[in-house]
Amino acid sequence: MKVTVVGAGAVGASCAEYIAIKDFASEVVLIDIKEGFAEGKAMDLMQTASLNSFDTKITGTTNDYSKTAGSDVAVITSGIPRKPGMTREELISTNAGIVKSVAENLIKHSPNVIIIVVSNPMDTMTYLAHQATGLPKNRIIGMGGALDSARFKYRLSEALGCPASDVDGMVIGGHSDTGMIPLTRLATRNSVPVSEFLDNDKMEYVKAETKVGGATLTKLLGTSAWYAPGAAVSAMVQAIGCDTQKMFPCSCLLEGEYGLTDICIGVPAIIGKNGIEKIVEIDLNDAEKTNLEESAAAVRKTNGLI
Repeated sequence: MKVTVVGAGAVGASCAEYIAIKDFASEVVLIDIKEGFAEGKAMDLMQTASLNSFDTKITGTTNDYSKTAGSDVAVITSGIPRKPGMTREELISTNAGIVKSVAENLIKHSPNVIIIVVSNPMDTMTYLAHQATGLPKNRIIGMGGALDSARFKYRLSEALGCPASDVDGMVIGGHSDTGMIPLTRLATRNSVPVSEFLDNDKMEYVKAETKVGGATLTKLLGTSAWYAPGAAVSAMVQAIGCDTQKMFPCSCLLEGEYGLTDICIGVPAIIGKNGIEKIVEIDLNDAEKTNLEESAAAVRKTNGLI
């Protein structure tokens, strides 16, 4: 399969690296507007091929979308990253124009492509990509929930003092510091509810730390994180390329699911060769339903700015 990653910055390069190391793609194309930048990143990554034992070919190009032709999956990471103190929503005026142009160029050269959106504010950018391209709802996916859930599982494993591989849990709702809904009620350690191990105060702490996971890293790093976002994207691309039918919380265009319409927001979905194979509607309790409605209202407010 051929994968295009738009934006060769830290997030885009991490996406390309993780995809290549997993060795399921035949080619990864990095594209960036900065002259020579994607070419340099691609060359640097290819010089790790013999060390990391992968056969995926990584190439770079400066703003030449013809090199992306025939892509099966494209990842949009382009746009300005967060700085300390910034919300994801504050990026909208710059990133909206970038994402719209990128999505249109991708479709021009790869009409059958499945698009994964990483650029922030991610739910709104996913919605904008739908508007700009008119693609079927299964072919545009927002990455946020996969990343947020990984951060949730990290915080749970930290609180439990156990390996992250022991823990399962998901985050739904908007990909924002206030919109995320970590589903602590459904989180488990080896199928045992985490509430059997953690008291309510600790659960609330885990929830709060998960919701500000991105802001915490931005404050520490001085910019947005890249390793975990890259890993989240690579897992989703692999699910498409290998048709794994794996379930990820991700930003999907809803048409009545969860009582919501005409909005992209994080819900669990089965990901396979067609992109979103199925949106999974889980039973939420009244508090979780209220939280999702409030999160959706905030996303709609941000959508109104595009």
